Amino acid sequence: TITPDFSASNNFTVTLAGTGRTLANPTNITAGQSGVIAINQDGTGNRTITTYGSYFKFAGGTDPTLSTGANDLDILSYYCVSSTVIVASLGADFS
Repeated sequence: TITPDFSASNNFTVTLAGTGRTLANPTNITAGQSGVIAINQDGTGNRTITTYGSYFKFAGGTDPTLSTGANDLDILSYYCVSSTVIVASLGADFS
């Protein structure tokens, strides 16, 4: 489980080294805060985030699908509407 502490920074980087990871609701959320979470695949690839915390809201109510190639980079951009609502979108497969 990945649990960002939003009081530590606005921008984060994580390298996935396993499948079926969870991006949990962050701690210390401040309304109006925004930033990015850079999500890297490891050298094997095919890693996934299968569960997002309930605070994360995506367009159409559908969780995003990560790129799965070895060493792929995706960027999850977020904006905190309130302490319990985070709107987010995924930019996939930066190369």
